[in-house]
Amino acid sequence: MKEENTHSGVKEIARRANVSIATVDRVIHNRPGVSEKTKKKINDIITELDYQPNVLASRLASRKIISLAVLIPRVSEETDFWEAPFRGIMRAEAEIRKYGIQVQTFFFDLNDKHSFTEQAELILKKEVQGILLAPSFIDESRQLIQACQKLKIPVVFIDSNVPEQDNLCYIGPHLFQSGYVGAKLLTYRLKENHKVLVVNISKETDNYSYLQIEEGFRSYFKDHSQPCEIIRVDIKDTDKLSVAKELTRVLYDHEDIEAIFVTNSRVFSVASFLENAGRKDISLIGYDFLKENIRFLKEGLIDFLICHKPEEQGFRGLMALYQTLVLGSPVEKVHFMPIDIITKENQAFYQN
Repeated sequence: MKEENTHSGVKEIARRANVSIATVDRVIHNRPGVSEKTKKKINDIITELDYQPNVLASRLASRKIISLAVLIPRVSEETDFWEAPFRGIMRAEAEIRKYGIQVQTFFFDLNDKHSFTEQAELILKKEVQGILLAPSFIDESRQLIQACQKLKIPVVFIDSNVPEQDNLCYIGPHLFQSGYVGAKLLTYRLKENHKVLVVNISKETDNYSYLQIEEGFRSYFKDHSQPCEIIRVDIKDTDKLSVAKELTRVLYDHEDIEAIFVTNSRVFSVASFLENAGRKDISLIGYDFLKENIRFLKEGLIDFLICHKPEEQGFRGLMALYQTLVLGSPVEKVHFMPIDIITKENQAFYQN
């Protein structure tokens, strides 16, 4: 042991692997010219020794700039959800900028597919080395991902996933289980032979995320053999007036609805409607720790909020690109965030 302790860092790795220091350096910095067998041997020794290379010195020596792009929705009057992921992205950028990494953030309008496509095209002209993406528009996201595959640009998804894509990783909620939890929470005030309403408030009502959440929601009642009539309404005009108009129609047609489950952060729009209609008898569950949602939670119009650590998603998403492009280390293909349940009683202590 004493003899081994006289060795350190790259020299020790090279000694154990019986290769040159230059070979170890190529593996550490993910450069070509090393066989897969030798690369595996060196990486195994690196793991065993828990070796952390001097990334800062290496990056400063190379003087190579790595450009990353972030494509997420902009904060709007309708929802400030994306403030939290953006905070996480800025926190990650502050940590990695010293390594010669530049981050540009591009924003699109959640109500406008064209704005997403415009920003995606702009990113592809920038010759970036990695992209952090919120794939809110499925078809448009697939087109961007396909273009990135041709250019060998790694893409990380946050908040929602796109199935069967060759992305670097997904960081966000287990959508099916999130909906499943929502259904379980909803049952606490329901009577027998109940009727519930699932509300999708989005221009993209066929969004993969909403569909997965709804599937999980319905599965809970099926798995537990609970008789329940589930009504679904898609509201594509997302302003409060349009939401109120559509809900008025649905509740007129179905007077015996006992509970409402909203599949995204716009649950405050439904809470506002119920408040104006004097319908505190209807239980309400939705998503995300937003200012307006918290207000209605405190007032008892929202029973539960389900949250998935959006700030942490933004932070982890950017760090996954750093880990891949700078450290040359593997990342988990899927990293599920916790499914947090926020109530009137615990909201003051929650960190988003």
